[in-house]
Amino acid sequence: MSHDPSRRSTSSETNQQLDREAAARVRDYAEAGPEALEKRIKELDKEWDMDRTLMANASTLSLLGFAASRTVSRRWLVLPGVVSTMLLWHAIQGWCPPLPVFRKLGFRTRKEIDAEKYALKALRGDFTAVTPSSPDQAWEAAQR
Repeated sequence: MSHDPSRRSTSSETNQQLDREAAARVRDYAEAGPEALEKRIKELDKEWDMDRTLMANASTLSLLGFAASRTVSRRWLVLPGVVSTMLLWHAIQGWCPPLPVFRKLGFRTRKEIDAEKYALKALRGDFTAVTPSSPDQAWEAAQR
């Protein structure tokens, strides 16, 4: 997952914690049976990734700043300007000030979500070329 800008911009401790949690979920769902696997895969399809979370946060703050500029003071227009700058910074560099906070709150990148999903799909038997003998082996294969 080294080609993931948000992951590269996150502390190794946070990345390792997110990976440990995902690997533990893969192990838990592997033992829970096919229905639980199916349910979890559907949940992962709906999980908000880091970029979507940042965009929703930026849009909300921008709209609030614009509304406040119309009702309170024009100075509130600074907020959408700052938020837009941070969003552009994230698009270019893969980092912005809210990123570490959201990552610590457990928001994952799309690649991290997909790794968990593909590990579960491998355990379910969706891939003929991959036949993992354990949840840990499925997790390792999905991270590549």
